[in-house]
Amino acid sequence: MPLLLIALAILVSTGLAALAAGGRRAWAVRLGAGGAVAACLVGLVPAIRAVAGAPDEALDVAWSLPGGACSLGLDPLSGFFLAAILALGALAAVYGAEYLAPTPERPRVGAAWWWYNLLIASMAVVVCARNAVLFLIAWEIMTLASFFLVVWEDHREDARRAGWTYLVAAHIGTACLIGFFVGLGDTGGPLGLGAGHAPSLGAGWLFLLALLGFGVKAGFIPLHVWLPEAHPAAPSHVSAVMSGVMIKIGIYGLLRALTLLGPAPASWGWVLLAVGIVSGILGVLNALAQHDLKRLLAYHSVENIGIIAMGIGLGVIAQAAGCPAAAVLGYAGGLLHVANHATFKGLLFLDTGSVVHATGTRHLEDLGGLAKRMPRTAFTFLVGAVAISGLPPLNGFVSEFLILLAAFSLLTGGAGWTVVAAVAAIASLAMIGTLATACFTKAFGVVFLGEPRSDHARRGHDPAPAMQLPSMVLAALCVAGGLGAPWVVGWLAAPVGVLAAGAGLPVGAVLADTAGLLAVVAGAGAAFLALAGAAAYARRRLLTGRSVTGDATWGCGYAAPTARMQYTASSFAAPLVKYFNSVLGTRKAHGAVTGYFPRHGSFSTGAPDLFATRLLAPTFRGVSGLLGRLRGMQAGRVQLYVAYVAAMLVALLLWEGRR
Repeated sequence: MPLLLIALAILVSTGLAALAAGGRRAWAVRLGAGGAVAACLVGLVPAIRAVAGAPDEALDVAWSLPGGACSLGLDPLSGFFLAAILALGALAAVYGAEYLAPTPERPRVGAAWWWYNLLIASMAVVVCARNAVLFLIAWEIMTLASFFLVVWEDHREDARRAGWTYLVAAHIGTACLIGFFVGLGDTGGPLGLGAGHAPSLGAGWLFLLALLGFGVKAGFIPLHVWLPEAHPAAPSHVSAVMSGVMIKIGIYGLLRALTLLGPAPASWGWVLLAVGIVSGILGVLNALAQHDLKRLLAYHSVENIGIIAMGIGLGVIAQAAGCPAAAVLGYAGGLLHVANHATFKGLLFLDTGSVVHATGTRHLEDLGGLAKRMPRTAFTFLVGAVAISGLPPLNGFVSEFLILLAAFSLLTGGAGWTVVAAVAAIASLAMIGTLATACFTKAFGVVFLGEPRSDHARRGHDPAPAMQLPSMVLAALCVAGGLGAPWVVGWLAAPVGVLAAGAGLPVGAVLADTAGLLAVVAGAGAAFLALAGAAAYARRRLLTGRSVTGDATWGCGYAAPTARMQYTASSFAAPLVKYFNSVLGTRKAHGAVTGYFPRHGSFSTGAPDLFATRLLAPTFRGVSGLLGRLRGMQAGRVQLYVAYVAAMLVALLLWEGRR
């Protein structure tokens, strides 16, 4: 715990120093980024120890705030999430030091680093808080810090709109969390996050409040509407942190809630499974229809949060049904996907930032041919694309494989409705994986292959080494997480043990058996990579001393191919998207083609978020209209306001008197 406190102190102090640097903007970057990296490295030590199964650490300091205490704890579950936060936070800070290099157009670099360091510190406190008041304070600081990073470029109208949407959604979620903690805590003492509470509400209602409150931050459909707005608006290294780890704080809160509410009934697992299936399928479908690269990645965050929820849901269902092996595999797959998603989604957002930094655009139809101009970025993006598609031998495959194993174990060992749950999970994962592969085939092909579609793409170039290094490290982790799967699974024993506490699940035995199966998969993957490497080496040796020339991309027999002859993002996705038009509400726009030899023509598609346009927007308009009718209560008279307060106090006293 002392090392964690030192890390928090470094984050806050260096963030304040960066803010105070004022006109010395280069110093602001050095202080902010350097402090973030140093603090994250210090904090990783206790986090990794906790994941490895070290004794729990705790710190309790009394304070005068009613119902509150500075109570921190570090167990394997907190350590697991803390390690992901700090690892990605350090790499994103290294990237951001170059990405946010001081320029005349960026006068507030010091403020950006203050909010970044505060975001990392607040997330660390959230996962270690053992008091509800402290938890909610850190939760709100996390929300405000990320809000100011989303609207950092506030001269852009889309950034201001995204920040407003995010802030409204976040505070609706916080209201649900306040209700959850109030209902969870007993009336005889302070609100804590440990066992021994006597809920004043039914456990089912508390679970629903937790699902809504934490689900907003996680991005479950239909609570996801802020996510595809905020991620594209934020700086790319901030998008990597928000998508890679901040939305996982919602998953952490949900898991911690499950440990507080006692044995979870199967119905809760069904709810989580249904939410996961809907979020996974609709998330990847919406991603397939996007033409903004960062917005596409944002919807894939919704998809992967859905996969995590599916794993947790299967674990709850299996535990309630008495299938211990399936329960362990479900929890392990969901937890491992938290770390894997942080790795490959952080990689993809950083590489997207490199593309935007070099070309000035993130619109797919304006890119193309960047593999020749940005070969290192193209390679690392390809690694991330393969990993997020769940293809072997990379890390994304391993966590999805564990969830599939949980479903098959439930299919063979369960009965009745549990079999239905297993079949639904297997079919959904197959569909999600297929659509994700198609989506990233589109994204990689349109961005990096073919010919440049605009002057933006023609000026592409690989970024500076400080921006390349984090991407290379994350790409290496994607490979290591796949090839080292037998050892990685062993690190899940302690965190899964926290979720299975009191249930008597054979965590160690199940994970040991799974490691043996994964060793075969990893061995096959290693052999494939070795064969590919040998073929590349042989090709290089055979071409040594020979004249190797380059030529234009083959244009299907055309003597002078142009970018207009290539597939666009719209045309590539159209054959798949058309089958889901009723769900996506795809809109088509095309220009008239006239004459025998037309010179101009255009075609594009777009898919607005139907939950935002058809559900939430009308709801908010209705609520706004209803509240508008109550404006007469705000008459500007102090006596009237005092009467309102008195009436509320009387009502509360009467309510308390009935209990």
